[in-house]
Amino acid sequence: MTAAATTPATSAPTPRRGLRLSPAALIWPAMLYLILTTQVPFFMTVYYSFFRYNLAIPGSRPFVGFANYQNLLTDPQNLHILWNTVVLAGGTLILTLIIGAALALLLNRDFPGRALLRTLLISSFLIMPVVTAVVWKNMLMNPVFGFFSWVVTGLGGHPVDWLTQYPMASVIAMITWEWTPFAMLILLTGLQSLPDEQLEAARLDGASPWQEFRYVVLPHWTQAIQVVVLMETIALLQVYGEIYGSTSGGPGVATTNLPYFIYQKAFAEYNIGLASAAGVITVILTNVLAAYMLRLLTRAGRGE
Repeated sequence: MTAAATTPATSAPTPRRGLRLSPAALIWPAMLYLILTTQVPFFMTVYYSFFRYNLAIPGSRPFVGFANYQNLLTDPQNLHILWNTVVLAGGTLILTLIIGAALALLLNRDFPGRALLRTLLISSFLIMPVVTAVVWKNMLMNPVFGFFSWVVTGLGGHPVDWLTQYPMASVIAMITWEWTPFAMLILLTGLQSLPDEQLEAARLDGASPWQEFRYVVLPHWTQAIQVVVLMETIALLQVYGEIYGSTSGGPGVATTNLPYFIYQKAFAEYNIGLASAAGVITVILTNVLAAYMLRLLTRAGRGE
């Protein structure tokens, strides 16, 4: 009698489990990239701001502590440059909000050619800053053949050298023209999300156009206005191309702001220490102003 051949029982192969990554592991590569490209240069800027570092004297780099900051915050000319930065950003921000709101209210209505008009109004935001400065300087504000001087002369006045007589107002005007479409688009988006039922209810209750705007439209615009204020504050405190292409910071320092001051100190005078201190102050000023404006708008939205 022969023993029956038995075959060993075979089990199904265990499937391999793939590599499972946590959400943090997926985020960290992007975080490391941002740290390397933004925070490392910023901390190097902070580091250089504590030294008297001039590229013309590469062998000498003495530690001076807060001397560069003291120079920036005590020199009357540098204080004037700080004031120019605030005036330029604040003036442009207010004008873009007012004009952008008016254009948003206009474009929210139905009329023939609305799509074409909206496209034309957006076009100025797509032009490069230096090109904007060149166009305004040579085609609009030139005292000899500029459009504005032609209009003034046609009305019986004398030609005006706008960039010399009204330098800051001229720069604010050209930057307002450039950034108004951005405010208009954001505010128009917020306005189009407003339910028609709310406006109809306000009209049935006898609200005037001003009351409709004050108590219905404006509260609904709070978040859109916050976006405009935050984005434009950051951008307007970093304006450089328009000043470089139009006034070069002049006459004197009448239109010099912190970014253009940094350019002059770093690339014209090779004073890396003072330019780094100005860069740190620019970052601090941007964060302080943005936080203050957002808190102010939040309180206004709550009615405090």
